[in-house]
Amino acid sequence: MNTLYVSDLDGTLLRSDETISEYTSHIINGLIDRGMIFSYATARSLITAKKVTRGLNAQIPLIVYNGAFVMDNLTGDILLANYFDDSVYDLLDDLFMHHVYPIVYAYIEEKEKFSYVPKLCTAGMNRFLDSREGDVRTNIVDREKQLKSGDIFYITCIDEPKKLQPLYNKYKNIFHCVYQADIYTNDQWLEIMPLTASKSHAVKQLQSLMECEKLVVFGDGRNDIDMFALADESYAVQNAHEDLKKYATAIISSNDDDGVARWLESRFYSSCNIDLGLRR
Repeated sequence: MNTLYVSDLDGTLLRSDETISEYTSHIINGLIDRGMIFSYATARSLITAKKVTRGLNAQIPLIVYNGAFVMDNLTGDILLANYFDDSVYDLLDDLFMHHVYPIVYAYIEEKEKFSYVPKLCTAGMNRFLDSREGDVRTNIVDREKQLKSGDIFYITCIDEPKKLQPLYNKYKNIFHCVYQADIYTNDQWLEIMPLTASKSHAVKQLQSLMECEKLVVFGDGRNDIDMFALADESYAVQNAHEDLKKYATAIISSNDDDGVARWLESRFYSSCNIDLGLRR
């Protein structure tokens, strides 16, 4: 029986300093070489995901932007996409009316861009944008109406909970919304995507594409709940949100203790008698 293994990145496969350990890379690469079908599902773009997973040889398609896209890891081609329809313009107008000015991700003239109005950025937005300094996707605009440009697929709001919570409550059943604090800065985020864009939907599509009968997933955040509910087996790292742990088959070691790689090594070592030469 072919099994697809899918891991979240931040807080799960990555350590708290946003890096992947040599141990994790070694174990997972060794198992991939021996036939393990492994991918990851992340809220990150393909560009930033590949930066933080440098050294990891995931060859199959990857799930990015919380399921908005399934992309070819080697070519960068979009294999499956979920864009907003015209309802996104009313959504943006409502955000503006509530003095929330998001970072908007779109394909503009066939190039991936994220657009924002510098003078309207919150402190949290600036912290995030500073971490993306020099990113080729940067698209600075002068007015909020310019945030409506292109084929929009992802909206990120970083602001005060008292402004974002009501918007989450209003739109959580209309769009796919993720409302949680950033694990690195503790800034409050509200991410809004088309209803069809979710990790679970993208994972199901990838599972079909790879012709795998079984699905095993790993995660840490509330945005992994839908993926956990879909999987045959689901494992939450020790540092995971308590809400996610309720859906887990079991709890494994934390992200800073290479929990995913340790579990994979143990599972494959015991079932296939494989020694990958870096046991601890």
